[in-house]
Amino acid sequence: MRHLITAIAMTLTLPALAGSDATTLPKRPEEISFGALKFDAPDAAKFRHTLKDGTPVYLAPSKEFPLISLSMTFKGGSNLDPTDMVGLAGMTGRMIREGGTATMKPGDLDEALDFMATQASAGCADTTSSASLNCLSSNFDESLKLFVDMLRNPGFDVARLDTNRGQALEGMKQRNDDARGIQGREWTALLYGREHFEARQPTETSLKAITPEAMKAFHKRIFHPGNVIIAVSGDFEPKEMLAKLDAAFDGWERGEKQADPVAPTQSLKPGLYHVQKEIPQGKVQIGLRAITRDDPDYIPYMMLNDILGGGGFTSRIMTQVRSNEGLAYSAGSRMGAKVYYPGEWRASFESKNPTVALATKIVLDEMQKIRDNPVTDEELETTKKQLIETFPRTFESKPAMLGVFVSDEWTARPKDYWTTFRDKVNATTKEDLQRVAKKYLQPDQVAILVVGDWKTIAPGDLNGRAKMADFFGGNVTHLPLRDPMTMEPIAEAGAKPAPTSPSAPAGKAPASQG
Repeated sequence: MRHLITAIAMTLTLPALAGSDATTLPKRPEEISFGALKFDAPDAAKFRHTLKDGTPVYLAPSKEFPLISLSMTFKGGSNLDPTDMVGLAGMTGRMIREGGTATMKPGDLDEALDFMATQASAGCADTTSSASLNCLSSNFDESLKLFVDMLRNPGFDVARLDTNRGQALEGMKQRNDDARGIQGREWTALLYGREHFEARQPTETSLKAITPEAMKAFHKRIFHPGNVIIAVSGDFEPKEMLAKLDAAFDGWERGEKQADPVAPTQSLKPGLYHVQKEIPQGKVQIGLRAITRDDPDYIPYMMLNDILGGGGFTSRIMTQVRSNEGLAYSAGSRMGAKVYYPGEWRASFESKNPTVALATKIVLDEMQKIRDNPVTDEELETTKKQLIETFPRTFESKPAMLGVFVSDEWTARPKDYWTTFRDKVNATTKEDLQRVAKKYLQPDQVAILVVGDWKTIAPGDLNGRAKMADFFGGNVTHLPLRDPMTMEPIAEAGAKPAPTSPSAPAGKAPASQG
């Protein structure tokens, strides 16, 4: 039967490709021509509703499956942690789900949700917090009742808190086991400053300071109807869903909407930085502060990054570092624009210790080349096609689509962004990309962070093509490894600088950049 259906489908499809006469089919696959992709970005306004109390709700009914997915996005997260209680947001989000309610013990809530095969969760990220419910449409009413009780009246069970705190402390002990974790926290500290919420780290002291009372105060500040946008997709009727949400929110006190996150005051200081870790492969990040998401240069910068390092095997950094030189399994770059303040551009790779310097040189050389010369016609066309042809994926499912609408409303993205996106991509020229490269990709302003064994990294490769002394005149700042429980420097953890022969004045462009 399956083969019969396939044959019928092929019979119906072939004439569609070839016109009315199947004999006119192209002789080879590459000769097949396809019409332009037709896809219009959905209009958020057609999905937006408002509850009686003013709470925004996005609805996308669908009858494919007897399921309902509800998500609630609140403004504010770990950016609101007190300086002496870092980790409060994360623990509060976890305990909203795991700590029971004012009238149900944690185990009873777990059992009630499991019995209905209902999934409920809550959590706090950097600048937002969220809660989600996924259940059968047949038991949505009962699931919603439990879910809203969990959110409105969390129990913050002391025994569960002690268990979760103990697990967090045990995990904290392993912070220095993986060099990636060391690299991640030191990089964000360089970018934003160690005291900014982007870089702050929980400690044993800060976790032990968290109490049920502190979590209740944090919960009251974040989780309420005045600070939320709701999205619902699945098997329901819109009018009925709005009525059910109105009833669920009835009497829930509306608090104040949280303010935008505070921008960092620290600037990224160019230079070469190192954290000692005796591992066979050095982990490297090379980067700069970038732009904000709504900057007029965002789209050309994104395209430039795609060509330079973000496009996988078609990108220059991957081609040179991996394919041509064989120095790393993976190498590339990303441009992470922030909403409320400039984000970062960052190239990264892992390479065996003696070739870290050579791979670093190649990345910096590629930055310089893309500044000095326009990208090729083929590169420009490839990145345009990639962005335009994958554009519909942004809205490929109804939950994903609603997630875009919610994020855009919270962050006040320009309303014409999605409708004009492809036109702006198409209109971007090689001259635009070179202008952006010269403006933002400044090799002499990068920070280079290396985590690895300095004594085997500093000398460079055996063929003498590059050594770490080639960068910033050989001046290196050895950052201390930090105690996993206190985040205080461990004495004598940083390696001493290896003997070098400076090749450029301190603070000037690395010699490898030309």
